[in-house]
This record gives sequence, structure tokens and C-alpha cells, in this order.
Amino acid sequence: MDGAKERITPKKFLFNILNGVALAIVVGLIPNAILGGLFGYLAQYGDIFTTLQNVVVGIQFTIPVLTGVLIAMQFGMTPLQTVVVGTAAFVGSGAAEFTDSGWIITGIGDLINTMITSAIAVGIMLIIKDKLGSLSIILLPIIGGGIAGLAGILLLPYVNTITLGLGLLINSITTTQPIIMSILISVLFSIVIISPVSTVAIAYAIGISGVAAGSAAIGVASAAIMLFIGTYKVNKIGVPIAVILGAMKMMMPNMIRYPILLLPVSLTAAVSGLVSGLLNIQGTPASAGFGLVGFVGPIQSIALLDGGIGSVIFKVIVAYVIVPLISALLFHYLFVKILKIYKPTIFYFEAES
Repeated sequence: MDGAKERITPKKFLFNILNGVALAIVVGLIPNAILGGLFGYLAQYGDIFTTLQNVVVGIQFTIPVLTGVLIAMQFGMTPLQTVVVGTAAFVGSGAAEFTDSGWIITGIGDLINTMITSAIAVGIMLIIKDKLGSLSIILLPIIGGGIAGLAGILLLPYVNTITLGLGLLINSITTTQPIIMSILISVLFSIVIISPVSTVAIAYAIGISGVAAGSAAIGVASAAIMLFIGTYKVNKIGVPIAVILGAMKMMMPNMIRYPILLLPVSLTAAVSGLVSGLLNIQGTPASAGFGLVGFVGPIQSIALLDGGIGSVIFKVIVAYVIVPLISALLFHYLFVKILKIYKPTIFYFEAES
């Protein structure tokens, strides 16, 4: 196991967990997030669309296993160790429950508990390493999968209570103070999307929904547009294109080197979040962390907004594109040309050279 030969710091361990779960969520959620609603609408025209909808929904149920597998791969584990972590993650996720009728799939489980279970399984693998020798194929699933899976099941009720409570708290506060919370959530997600942490993982873990989820998606979209504006003139065209297509995290080194970069990003998100709250833009846990990526955010917002299709599309375009674009241009011009708070070069992507 190559990952075990190098020293794994707590920071690297955490980032490996976050990177693995982020990729798992994208792989598991994107098909249904983009096509689920469309196939659901088209189902009235033929059974084939019902089948296609079942396919993309079914892909979501693989998220616990995908999470464990992709986290294990972040540590460079062997195929056997990787699948053992995947099985433990599935058991600890709570996605399957035992009833009088037997085991049934209830959803994708608790994502945070899936991460914790995966982390425990990985920790066991790192401790055991290759000490089991030829007995690995027999003992590894029992020790690694069994112990980690048991730990996940025991922790599940407590973790589930915390995650559900946090999601309910955010959603309830957003209901009572929609404008203020829309601004705060939009700013938070605009910053997180540039950090090592996954906005998708956060959104899905706490079950953010409604106006809160819409504001989160707006925050991600506004960050992409602001970074596109910032990178456009100081980089080759590939950099801003990559950013607007979803690679906002490539600007993480710039954010660390020049924290002032967060000023225009957060202010653009604040204005966009304000408008989002006023327009009652909504979303789902599956769309909150994506923003403009794959048009997941706008598509879900269109599906959830009331009113004529023309009016709904106009509101979504205003919230996701027009307001962030105008705000980004104004703030960037203000801080570069008038106040001279920063230079355009803070958006230069050095890895390009």
C-alpha cells in the first residue's frame, strides 16, 4: 500500500476523506440531479423514461459504497483493502435497514456517518497494513469491515440526530429570516467552494433544502463568475473557462497566498444571496453545492419555483447569472481601479506557467 509508506498527517488524512466523499457525491448524484427531473416529466410519454429515471435514481444508492471506495483510493490502498472500506462504509451509512421483511434500501444513509465509518476502516487498514500475510483475504474483511461497520452502526443514531438537527436548524432559521440567512449561506458557500472542503458534501450531509439550498447554489455560482472575471485578463483562456465550468478549487493556492481575493468573492455572493432571497430561489440538497456546474442549480430552481415558465426562467437567469455578473464586474473594478485594494495579478494561476 503506497499511501501507508508515507507519513500521513491529520490534515492529509482529513483532506483525503473529504476529497473521496466529494468525488463520490458528484459521481452518485450528477445523473439524477441533471436528468432525474427531465425523465420524471417525460415518463408520461413512455415507459422507457420511467426506466431511465429508475436508473439515475438507482445510481444514488451507490453513494455509501462509492464513498468508502474512493476514500480508500485516496490513501493508495490495495484492491482488497479498498473494497473492505467500501463494505464498511455501506453498513455504517444506515442506507440499509433491517425490518421484519428483511433488509431494505432506505436511501443513501447519513453521509457524515459514512465518512466516519470510512475513516475508522481506513485507520484499521493503516494499522494492520500487511501484517496478516496470506490470511488477509479471510481476516481483513472480518477485522476491517466488521469492526468499522459495527462502529458505524453504533454511532449512527447519535450522528444522525446531530446532522438532522443541524439541517433543520438552518432550514428553520432560513424560513424565519430568509433574507439574512440567504446572504450568510451564499457567502459561506462562495468561500467553501474555493477551499479544500466540498460544498456538495456539506449540503448533502446536513440536508440543506428550500431557500437555504437555493442560496447555497447561488453562492457557488457567484464565486465561479467572480473568479471568471478575475482570471480572464491575467491568464490564458483555459483558466477562466475551467473556472466557470466548475474548477473553482484550482484557485485555492491564490486564496491562501492572497486572502484579499475573498473580498470580491464574498461581496459578490452577498449581493447575489440578497437577490436570491428576495426572489425566493430554492434548491435541494443535491443541487445546493453545484451552482452552475452542469446547470444543476438552475435546473432544480426552475423545477421548484412557482409561476409561468417564462417568469420562472427569467428569475433564475437574473439570480444565477445577471446579478452575480454585474456585481462581480463592479466590485472588481472598484477594488482594482478606484480603491486599489488589490492588483489583478492575485488571480494569476501560477501552475499555468
